Amino acid sequence: MSIQLIIVVLYIALLFAISFYVKKRADKGSAEYLLAGRKLGPMLIAVNVTGLAVGAASTVGVAENAYKVGMAAGWYNAAWSAGAIIMGLVAAGKLRKMKVTTIPEFFEKYYDTKGRVISAVGLIIIMSVITALQYLAGGAILASLLPDYFSFRGGMIVSAVVFIGITLIGGLWSSGFSNIVSVVLIYAGILYSCVAAVDHTGGIENIAAQLPAGFDWFDPFAGIPLAVIIGWFIVMITQAITSGPVPIACGARDEKAARTGFILGGILIFPVGFLCALLGIIGKVQFPDISATLALPKVVMALDPIASGTTLAALWAADVSTACTILLGAGTLFSQDIYKRFINPSVTDEHFVKINRLTIFAVGLVTLWFAFNAAGILKTMVAGLSMTTALTCVFLFTVFAPGLCRRSSAFWTTLFGLLGLVVWEFVPALHVLQHVIYFEWLLCIAVFLIVSVVDKTPIKQPEMVEED
Repeated sequence: MSIQLIIVVLYIALLFAISFYVKKRADKGSAEYLLAGRKLGPMLIAVNVTGLAVGAASTVGVAENAYKVGMAAGWYNAAWSAGAIIMGLVAAGKLRKMKVTTIPEFFEKYYDTKGRVISAVGLIIIMSVITALQYLAGGAILASLLPDYFSFRGGMIVSAVVFIGITLIGGLWSSGFSNIVSVVLIYAGILYSCVAAVDHTGGIENIAAQLPAGFDWFDPFAGIPLAVIIGWFIVMITQAITSGPVPIACGARDEKAARTGFILGGILIFPVGFLCALLGIIGKVQFPDISATLALPKVVMALDPIASGTTLAALWAADVSTACTILLGAGTLFSQDIYKRFINPSVTDEHFVKINRLTIFAVGLVTLWFAFNAAGILKTMVAGLSMTTALTCVFLFTVFAPGLCRRSSAFWTTLFGLLGLVVWEFVPALHVLQHVIYFEWLLCIAVFLIVSVVDKTPIKQPEMVEED
């Protein structure tokens, strides 16, 4: 058995040990399972946010992009960092104060049932796409670094088993404590790999001399149009307010912990992207003819067994941390906003935990099928996250301009936001905007304002929202 495989097996064993350790807490009820009993402090929130952000797209995906465009690919994580900080300053405390569980629940408190249903469906689609990409990256990592043990498809299956298993056992408690280990491992592995890979390739100057001519690969503003980079920031700020981070904010012990935790998480997220971009550039020098998706795994493979094994576990840790949180979020959306709300409102709390676990298992299997048919980690991730535009548009209007909100605003804005992505794909003339997020925001704001004129029914009063 290779050293790399031993390290990965030990990491998996540690994750399951943590999950079984916190299982007693998770089994106490749905609030404990889904929201960690609303007891998360700033540090647990920070590592959860970091673990959520630093996944497939932020490591393997950034390196894949850097293999083509250079250091500018690192702005993807910088955008995620900005999203986490804005979430902390603008929305995390408000969501915690309202004591909601999901954004669709928030929509029904202010709007109507249709708004809750369509937003739940949209978010489930978004989270399914993101989860599928974690399997894709997990498969690439295991297949590249341990080719004697895993095929690409086999690596995806093993990733799915671990991701689903950990989430099923301990819920948000499992994700929270596992992320402490994962974030430490991510930083240790990637930092060591950068130092070792630069030294192995002869230093930065030697790397720069061997790169293809055409632009400065180390210039963070070369290789990608500024409009695209700004688009990433808009996407990440948009999704952070209404997508995967929401359960983490709702699980905070109070408003202050939610705000502080997200800001700390944003600070932790920032450096990882540029470090992974550097590894992608090194991959371009060492392996100029491979698939770009394999750039980061291949560079790590060239290191000594202990270094490569530790970094393999770190990269896989990034996938684990993201997949577990997103899987839990997708399960919460179905169980809370569909099953409990419409199918079985009188469900007992004990049975509701079982429903959550069954839902997570089902979503895990479906997203594994998605992974077998996915391509282009970063491109697919950004497209999926753009779906959150309508939800964030509605949320921000509700909080900051309630006078413009109408009872049907959530439904129509979300519907047109989802349809807008389809239109973008089939109408190339719209691509003059350079990024789908610009089109989405223009469309959603326009629809929201039109509804405010046509519909005369006001939203529900703020006192309908439960306060601390």
